[in-house]
Amino acid sequence: MKQPRIEIAVEPQPDEIEFVTQQIIKFNSSRAGEGNYKPLVIFLRDSDNHVVGGLIGETYWQWLYVDVLCVHESFRGEGYGDALLAAAEQEAVKRGCQYAYLDTFSFQAPEFYQKRGYAVFGELPNFPQGYRRYFLKKELH
Repeated sequence: MKQPRIEIAVEPQPDEIEFVTQQIIKFNSSRAGEGNYKPLVIFLRDSDNHVVGGLIGETYWQWLYVDVLCVHESFRGEGYGDALLAAAEQEAVKRGCQYAYLDTFSFQAPEFYQKRGYAVFGELPNFPQGYRRYFLKKELH
């Protein structure tokens, strides 16, 4: 049998990415059990039905992961971010989640999440240079 080789994929094929992803999912499930993975996407739409914000995340192993939370700047400061996060947490609880986690940068909104009960459990300095990346978690009720 030939030795495998390392290749940096400049244009990776979706089926190859899916193969690698499925391998780790199978491994993780064999160790930790079925995660009941489900994507979670919530949109904020304006009166013309255009998307002006939203939350993108996922739920698995009793955790909500918030990957992206963003509200268009013309709608910020009106409580929509709070409403999106609350909707995601409520849906996560319905799905059996007990916890939530996310990451954010110092130039984004760590205080926003801390005011909503999230606690910093880790940080990376100079990510990017001159800023910090924070990792936060929360127990859901």
